[in-house]
Formats: sequence, C-alpha cells, structure tokens
Amino acid sequence: MRFFSTAAAAMLLLSALGCHSAFIEATIQNHTAKPIELVEIDYPSASFGTQALMPGAEFHYRFKVLGTGPTKLLWTDDTHTERTAPGPELRESDEGRLTVMFSPSGPTWQKSLTNHGQPR
Repeated sequence: MRFFSTAAAAMLLLSALGCHSAFIEATIQNHTAKPIELVEIDYPSASFGTQALMPGAEFHYRFKVLGTGPTKLLWTDDTHTERTAPGPELRESDEGRLTVMFSPSGPTWQKSLTNHGQPR
C-alpha cells in the first residue's frame, strides 16, 4: 500500500512541475482542385507522409524532433513529376504547430513553434 501512495505522490509532483515531452502537431492541407500523391515531410531524424491527399483534405501527424536540421517537402504532382520544397529548420525540443498548405500556386509553410517556452 505504501508503494502505491509513494508512486501516486511522485506522479502528482511530476505533473505539478509541468514535465512534458515537446511535440509538433503537423497538418498538410490540399487547397487545390486535384489530388496530390506521395506526400512526405522529412525532418531531423525521420519522416512522415501519406499516399494521397484529395482536394480539400487534411493529413495530421504528431512528432518529436530529435536533433537539429531542415525540413523538406516531397510530393508527386498531377503530371506525375516528383517535386520538393525546402521548409523551416527544426531544433530538438521545438513544440507547437507546423502547417503545409498546397494551393494552386504551390506549397507554403506556416509555423508556430516554441523551444523551452521561447518563440521561434
């Protein structure tokens, strides 16, 4: 019984101290009239993506940054040409939101990130 009381007290203390892992909530949006195929975002130490993104659709992904480095968007356009676009640099402990919006004029990045509580 004493073990459970100690464990509960430790968990309460950790939550009170605000311990949490830094994650980025990513969204890829298709604001075009055509499907976008093989969408991928590379970031320091890993990547994520989706096979296809239909017009008006969104893809959501949550990730943790390990290391520092640039992001890169890769996709296949409606002529089946592989395309890339550079994105913002990410640092370990970044957290917040990262959005890629595909429009008829091409993709744009929006970020709202902090690192240890400081805006980036």
